[in-house]
Order: sequence, then structure tokens, then C-alpha cells
Amino acid sequence: MLKINENYARLGANYLFSEIDRRVNEYKVGHPGARVISLGIGDVTREIAPAVIEAMQAATREMASAATTRGYPPAAGHDFLVSAIVEHDFRARGIDVAPGEVFISDGAKSDTGNIGDILGQDNTVAITDPAYPVYVDTNIMAGRHVELLPCLPGNGFCPPLPGGRPADVIYLCYPNNPTGTTLSREQLKEWVDYALEHRSLILFDAAYEAFITGAGIPRSIYEVEGARRVAIEFRSFSKTAGFTGLRCAYTIVPSELVATTAAGETVSLNALWRRRQATKFNGTAYIIQRGAAAVYSPEGQRQTREVINYYMENARLIKDGLEATGLEVHGGVNAPYLWVKTPGGITSWEFFDLLLRDAGVVGTPGSGFGAAGEGFFRFTAFGRRAEVIEAIERVKALS
Repeated sequence: MLKINENYARLGANYLFSEIDRRVNEYKVGHPGARVISLGIGDVTREIAPAVIEAMQAATREMASAATTRGYPPAAGHDFLVSAIVEHDFRARGIDVAPGEVFISDGAKSDTGNIGDILGQDNTVAITDPAYPVYVDTNIMAGRHVELLPCLPGNGFCPPLPGGRPADVIYLCYPNNPTGTTLSREQLKEWVDYALEHRSLILFDAAYEAFITGAGIPRSIYEVEGARRVAIEFRSFSKTAGFTGLRCAYTIVPSELVATTAAGETVSLNALWRRRQATKFNGTAYIIQRGAAAVYSPEGQRQTREVINYYMENARLIKDGLEATGLEVHGGVNAPYLWVKTPGGITSWEFFDLLLRDAGVVGTPGSGFGAAGEGFFRFTAFGRRAEVIEAIERVKALS
């Protein structure tokens, strides 16, 4: 008789963003002609940088010739992209990363979920609360014990170190999705020191590092001494360069990272991840990797920075507009997300329904990111400027 993975029964009935889509579609059916503005899902709205488009067009033309067409890409990525990443994202900032430690993929979401394939089922996993749902859900799917670390205004959204049994695996995302907050170098060092002491592994999601403008805020965990011995870092072109529809990201697995087998044997995590990717992943398309490499050209850097600045101006407009209504707003300074306290003690889903019904504006209920997200609401800055301005004016009209 066919059996299922019983851990899936422990998941909620609906994925957060699927439930949002359901409610919005239901509203539209009941209100034909209503124009709904979404500041909910963090999907990009600006065009891909011209330098990236040109590079992908040139790569596409290569496919028209038998002499230059490309087949399966290397499982860990093409050398031209790996080299660009090493030089521009790390060595230019004084960070030691070797080409053999870079793995190109189709998204940070995929990698942060799939990394569990090489980790034992009996590891205790510590995850910040609130958190991007994939961290919790994929570990529930695997049957691991999860400890949630509440991040609230009272602790400055800085997660407390695990209490009781030491955590074997720790998920950190900074700049943070959903709260839009960051950790200082000193705060991040506490986590690296903890991991060194307890021989833990930090899974550091740095997908939004390009949005950091403040001084003293690490853009990579490897800026902290000792981090190469305890941390894997995930990065993405999705928000940095608008690749949500193109799919390209990369993961850094340092060569000195090791774990232990049940028999006490030391094993390289870099080697395990390489083996996993070679077996279960067929690589990111050559055309897409050429586009990603173009992000590092002088034109690509300038053009992508212009788009990032555009989104961060959106964040400023949202923050200023919401605060003008008396709402408590966090984030939106070094990240494209704003974390808003719901008014009058109403729940995050009640606030969602109120905004949709009375303003035609969509955001994301904080409870969808975890129990500590209840009473909060996430807005994203990934909107078109005119719609952002109109949405905030609609919200202000409710106060």
C-alpha cells in the first residue's frame, strides 16, 4: 500500500501567498471593476537592466550556431559567472571566497529549502519568528524539531540565542524578510560565536544585501571572523537585478565547513552539496547565467543600482505615509520591506480584510510568517511609483 510522508500533514492547509490570492480573487468576483493595488508579494515591477537584456540576447544568438550552442550547464555554474561573483561580491570587499565554494542555482528559495537534503533528520533547527515560510515548512516536511526565536519590538527584532538544548542548525535572514530590519556586526558576531561554541551551522539568507545603505551593517556573514567555519550563505539575483522571472541565485559553501556522521566521521559539507546538486539539479540555463554575469559590468552595476534606488524611494514614501497616519512602522531603510503594527489591536488577517474591503489595497498578514508576526502586517516596496502613491493615499483616507 502506498504511504505518504506523514510530516506533510503537520503543515497548514494553505501556503500563505496562495491564501492571499484566494481572498483577493474572491473580492474581485464580488466587486467587478474594482482596481486592487498590491503591496503584498515581493515581486519586481521594474524592467530588467538593458545590459542584462543585451547579454541574454547575445547568448541566445549563440544558440543559433552549432559551433557556439550550449547544452547542459555545469552543475555548479559556468566559470564566467562564478568568477564575476567571487571578484565583485567578495574579494572586492576583502572577503575570502574561492570559486569552488560558489554554486549557481535557480533561486535562494530553492537552495534554502533543499539544503536540508544534506542535513540529518535529528538536527534541532532554530528559526527566527517571524520568518519566510520556506524555512519552517521544509524542516517540518523533513520531520525535524524546530525551535522558534521570537523577534519583536521589545528585543529590537534581534533573535535571542536558543535556550535549553543547543541548536544544530540556525536560519538567519538579514536584511530580514518580513520585518525589514538588520543586525549589526556585533549582533551577528554573537551568532557566529554561538555556532563555533556549539558546532552549529548557520544558514544565512542574504538575498537583500544589495539594499543595505547604512554603515556598519554586514552585507555578508563572512565579514565576521570565524564565519567560514560555521556558515552557508545564500544570495539571489531576484531582487538585486529583477530576476524573479529569470531564476538565478547562488550559494556559498566554504571548504572548511564540516559535519559529523553517526559513526563520528568528519564530512565536507561542500562535497555533500556538490554531490546533491550534481544528482538532483541540472544547472541554471546558459542564457540566464550570461544575463547574471552582465549585472557585474559597469553598465549593469549602474543600471541595477538605479532600480534598487527606485524601490527604496518607494519604501521611504510608504514609511512616511503610514507613519503620518499614526501607524508604528519598522524596516524600509536597509530593506524593501516595511513591518507595520496593526491598529487597535486587530489581527493581521482582520487588517488584511479591512484594507482589501475599504481601500482595495493588498499587503501580507504578519501571522503568515509565524506566531510572533501576529499583530503585524508587511508591505513591500516592489511596486510601480504611481500605484504606491495611490495605495498610501487610500490607506491614509481610512484614518
